[in-house]
Amino acid sequence: MILFQVLKFIGLTLLYLGGYGLTTLGNGATEKTEKQAEWLYSYLVMMGPVYIKIGQILATRSDLIPDSWVEKLRGLQDDVPGMDEATTRTIIARELTQPLERIFSEFSFQPLASASIAQVHAATLLSGQKVAVKIVKKNVRQQLEQNLKIILFLVSILHRFLPSVRELALPERWQELSRLLLVQTDMQLEAKQQDIIYTNFKGHPYIVVPAVWQDLCTSSILIAEFVEAIPGKSFSQVDFPLPRLAQRLQDSIYTMLYLHGLCHGDPHPGNIFFTKNGEIILLDFGITVELSEDEKWGLSSFYYACIRKEWQIAVERFTNHFVAGREKLLANWSDYVGEMQQLLQYHFDIRTARWSTISYFQDVNKVLNKYGARYTSNFTKVELVFLSCEGFVSQIDRDIDIWANARKFTDRYSPYMSEGVKAKFDDYFQKVAPNSLKLRDNADGFMVAPTHIHRYFFPSTYPIFVKKASQGRLEDVDGNIYVDLSCGYGPHILGYAHPAITKAIAQAAANGGVNAIGNEAELQLAKLIVEAFPAAEKAILCNSGTEAVLQAIRLCRGYRKRDRVAKFEGHYHGFSDQGMVSSWFRFTGSKLNPQPMAGTKGTARGTVENTLVLQYGYLEGLERLREQASELACAICEPMPTAMASYDLEFLQALRTTCTELDIPLIFDEVVSGFRVIYGGVQVLTSVVPDLTCLGKIIGGGLPCGGVAGREYLINIAKSSQDPFYDYENKVFVGGTLSGNSMSCTAGVAVLNHLKDRPEIYAQLAEQTDWLAERFRDIARQYEIPLQMKAWRSIFSFAFSHRPTKFYREKQAGSNFKANLALAYYMRKYGVYMPELHTLMLNAAHTQADLDLACYAFDRSLQDMLEDNFFVV
Repeated sequence: MILFQVLKFIGLTLLYLGGYGLTTLGNGATEKTEKQAEWLYSYLVMMGPVYIKIGQILATRSDLIPDSWVEKLRGLQDDVPGMDEATTRTIIARELTQPLERIFSEFSFQPLASASIAQVHAATLLSGQKVAVKIVKKNVRQQLEQNLKIILFLVSILHRFLPSVRELALPERWQELSRLLLVQTDMQLEAKQQDIIYTNFKGHPYIVVPAVWQDLCTSSILIAEFVEAIPGKSFSQVDFPLPRLAQRLQDSIYTMLYLHGLCHGDPHPGNIFFTKNGEIILLDFGITVELSEDEKWGLSSFYYACIRKEWQIAVERFTNHFVAGREKLLANWSDYVGEMQQLLQYHFDIRTARWSTISYFQDVNKVLNKYGARYTSNFTKVELVFLSCEGFVSQIDRDIDIWANARKFTDRYSPYMSEGVKAKFDDYFQKVAPNSLKLRDNADGFMVAPTHIHRYFFPSTYPIFVKKASQGRLEDVDGNIYVDLSCGYGPHILGYAHPAITKAIAQAAANGGVNAIGNEAELQLAKLIVEAFPAAEKAILCNSGTEAVLQAIRLCRGYRKRDRVAKFEGHYHGFSDQGMVSSWFRFTGSKLNPQPMAGTKGTARGTVENTLVLQYGYLEGLERLREQASELACAICEPMPTAMASYDLEFLQALRTTCTELDIPLIFDEVVSGFRVIYGGVQVLTSVVPDLTCLGKIIGGGLPCGGVAGREYLINIAKSSQDPFYDYENKVFVGGTLSGNSMSCTAGVAVLNHLKDRPEIYAQLAEQTDWLAERFRDIARQYEIPLQMKAWRSIFSFAFSHRPTKFYREKQAGSNFKANLALAYYMRKYGVYMPELHTLMLNAAHTQADLDLACYAFDRSLQDMLEDNFFVV
């Protein structure tokens, strides 16, 4: 059978070549290329869906084929001969569960467009909603399978008999491509993918994805919102600057690849439409490319190394993430690295102004083939997307700088869009903060300051050094005064130098500053903490939130006699190995089934493996607690994740119920939220009570302090039995020379008593938070800058993104890190200090004048950032 089909293929090919040869004899050059285009078009239509798809891709490559070919082959994108009405009616009757007239009030049997796999009809639902109905053509799946088998047969012959071709691994690569093409015939799968991408772009300022009626879709019919727009091939009709339109289109594809992880896989002009004012409408999601968190990371990290001209690192990252069949390559590693370094340097450094994706991929393929390696199947799909995207945007703007536009995605973890912006800040801060910069540079000679200068992942380019802090303001060593929106990452809820606290600290200092010996303030602070939390019966004091988490987990391990810990993705529990697992920026596993990932180099592998990572807010995910209950020591979470500035009551209730049922101790990390959102923390507001609560920040009144409060049967595991043999076998050690020291405890007692006696402070902070958040949203709306701002009871979380998010990894994926980082420096120009990429906070000392200045600074900063091209509009 396959042999017959191959012979038929060869016969038709020869027939068309003969006809082409006869009709082009004696023609001039122009007429000849036009005739060639007509014969090529007819041949591809005759041969079937795979060949039509090849023609669609060729139609975007005006850099490779004559203009007359491009013009003719564009018809393959939406103007392939379609089915007649009778055939269309037959398919509809077979697929839909109800008669046509019970679903549609109108249905046009004249196709609006017809391409390789399906054709599209206009219709109106009984509700009056106009829709587009996409119908898979009759026998197209069989034709597609047949086409693919024939080509596989031919490439297998080439692979077998031509040694020079063998290293290309063509059969394997063609099978990968075949799977990608075959899924185009499944409209239910396409509807699902389209719905996900619709959700990802919902609310985007210029990208539109039509909504899908999934309940009406079948394996052969897809029904989606009808959008009236300009076909992609008619982009010249758009009343919008074409260079910006091209950049928008490139941004839309790169946003899907780098940020969302689910991308349109076939962005040719037949699948892209435009509105008159430059909006982009994405259609036809029969082919999509899905990247895992690891692949998204690999894509960014590889290109970022290229930007920094770190060629060896770039080669290592590319090879680790996107190369398969590496045996020969690894055996000849030094030679391979040398060749790849030269190649990357040539494309990313020497010829960036004449960037060509197709040339780049061809050169990389040559090197990989030489060493018997190849792209991973997923990167092959990415390659096709890049090629199609580049072809289309280059038609819209022949002078587009592909690489320059890509940089905001490929170096998304870098704070600056351009050297020009950095130069502006260098000049500004050298003038207004020379002493801070001098201290920054001096520090490099003898210290590492990981909290405020050499911050992990995002170092501070322009740190400030504070001379004096009072109430809600800071004064730096250069005399600049700033409204402070950091509150020292949380402790200073009453503001700096509050009289009640400074008086208490002065008295404690005068009394000698006792540590490692009992003191009255230690008892007072522990008693206040126990009284503040509903289920707390006893407390242990320590020196930080990180220590509190370490102690709480150790207590639970002692109780359960098990090692494994359940925690939630994006929840930060201090800088311990366990606390940092899957806490920020680097994730792995699927969104709803995350897997543990070390938060930093140097993390013990066993600690990572002993962590079960769940998704906060995903109720079904709690079933994993049940499945692994026999191995778990405890579950720990931030009841209100600080990075999200909101909590999920239903989820917390379900988590509490599940842990109670399974006798798994539940730990709440209220290091930030405890005594900040209300006296007693989130558990007081929600009435969801943990077994242990971890505390820090505020309970030290600005001095180092932490604590664990909770059920007596757990806390007492740290209490000696006075039998050392029994203790070693049944008790856990917690300690610390400065734990419960009189200085920290006296300050803590002062701040907690002050808060306890003045509940109106919390009402004031809640009111100020709501006011400031809404003003920030209004300012962003005024400039049409997408901003997601969540704010609640003095805590603010924001991202420059068009989409609201439920899960932490979604927030991180959609964040414009460059804009977030740079905003901190722009705000500084107008008298406001905010930490780079950290939650913003208010304190009780902030005045209305402080809030007004914050609004002014935010307004002016966004204007400056628009001028410096931080936001594509």
